[in-house]
Amino acid sequence: MILRFLIDEDTNVAPIESVAACHDRIAPLDARFSSTVDRAAAGGFLADRIGYAFLAGYRAALSKLDPTLKRASLCASESGGAHPRAIETRIEPRGDAFVLNGEKTFATLASAADVLLVVASKGKDGDRNQLQIARIPSKREGLTIRDRDPIAFAPEIPHARITFRDVRVLPSEILEGDGYTRFLKPFRTIEDVHVMAAWLGHVVRLARAYDEPPEILDEALSAIAALRTIAEEDPLDPAAHIALAGVLAQAARLSSAVSLAKAEEPVRTRWSRDLPLLAVAGVARNARREAAYAYRPHRKGSLPPQ
Repeated sequence: MILRFLIDEDTNVAPIESVAACHDRIAPLDARFSSTVDRAAAGGFLADRIGYAFLAGYRAALSKLDPTLKRASLCASESGGAHPRAIETRIEPRGDAFVLNGEKTFATLASAADVLLVVASKGKDGDRNQLQIARIPSKREGLTIRDRDPIAFAPEIPHARITFRDVRVLPSEILEGDGYTRFLKPFRTIEDVHVMAAWLGHVVRLARAYDEPPEILDEALSAIAALRTIAEEDPLDPAAHIALAGVLAQAARLSSAVSLAKAEEPVRTRWSRDLPLLAVAGVARNARREAAYAYRPHRKGSLPPQ
């Protein structure tokens, strides 16, 4: 169904004026497509630029974690990064509830979110930082969101600093399970799958609209089909990481192949400006791929049994 959509849908899309307008444009896709990868690819197709294609992928990725999440932000990064050891925001019991205290330094789309998924520490177990996720409204008392200056690429997508000062969290707002292994770690793979699907959907529209070589359309559609399969695998499975690395390499080749020679100047300018978005978290992706290949308990090239 998604492949037919990408081939048949009108390539003329109106400009998107804001993050809110982008959400409004892609919201109907939730009812049209049951697959979150399909929603990401279709949303990327309907985007007028890479930044809003990213939003479509990010929204779909969060929906993969929880279908009720639409306009949301996963808030993990702090001054020391997003590694579990770097999380200093604390969640502690107080009376019949909990309180959050700390600061997140780079929360994507937080200022446009209705819901925040806040990664917080509930204390140490030996050397291990025990993480939990609090799902709270973005307007909760004691919470302050301040947008950072726009970054050089995809400047339409806001990133914010968030401070938490005795922010009340209800017991029902604490997500069950380990915050790292159940949510934060798998989300890194889930986000890559869905953001890449959205970017490829965007490439399909540009390739059709501006008469790019047919090989670009071939590659983009086949990569989307691969991502649909990868999305059904366990996001912690090393085999899925290896397959995803192949799609990412394919996308990198595509990004160089797209010329947009027949596109209007603003389209070409935005494309060149925003392509670095694809390289974000490249170091972490390479480490994930290397770790996947490092699992060889039986013979060269083998992966651990599931």
